[in-house]
Amino acid sequence: MAIRRLLKGHHYRKAADIGGGFGRLCLLLRTFADEVTLAEPAASQLEAAKRVLAGTDIKQVQMQADDLKFADGELDLVTMVRVMHHIPEPTAEFAEISRVLAPGGTAIIEVANYGHFKNRRRHKKEGIPLPTEPVDIRQTKADEPDAIAFVNHNIDTVVGQLAAAGLTLESKLSVSNLRSQTLKKALPKSVMLAAERITQKRLAKSNFGPSIFLKLRKA
Repeated sequence: MAIRRLLKGHHYRKAADIGGGFGRLCLLLRTFADEVTLAEPAASQLEAAKRVLAGTDIKQVQMQADDLKFADGELDLVTMVRVMHHIPEPTAEFAEISRVLAPGGTAIIEVANYGHFKNRRRHKKEGIPLPTEPVDIRQTKADEPDAIAFVNHNIDTVVGQLAAAGLTLESKLSVSNLRSQTLKKALPKSVMLAAERITQKRLAKSNFGPSIFLKLRKA
């Protein structure tokens, strides 16, 4: 829903979904772009993508977000969703996204938001300011010493890092605002989706939800 709203009325020549897993979002992006590439570091996800994307013209390339295999200015649209959870220090990734985007190109980046309503309320009650640095939210000890990071971010800090990379914030949406198992059991799916649609834009200014979608433009 968020991606459709942010891209509505636009069409792009070349797009890539960074860290796109098995390619689910690539199918959506293909309706907004002439050419789409799934850029995914995990071989297992790319193997799964062969089945999901079978019969499409979506490209599948193994690459890391901090080392994108695209030429300077090659892309008009880049998306990176459900990836920032695993990047405590995204400066290199943002620099790469900016590099591969053409001037005026669009990036949509979803950020796991530490400063959502519940955390803000708790910090205020305890008299502790929200951290500006990423916060490790892993609830159990990692099995391996080199386990993938699992963090939430301060949105203002991330927007500043993006600006430093040459990506200017155009708009944002607050997503998963009613993420409650109780509500999901009590209300029909259609009602939950309608409430989500109404609140995404209205609650974006306060970074209310646990997931914030940022729409950015390269200068």
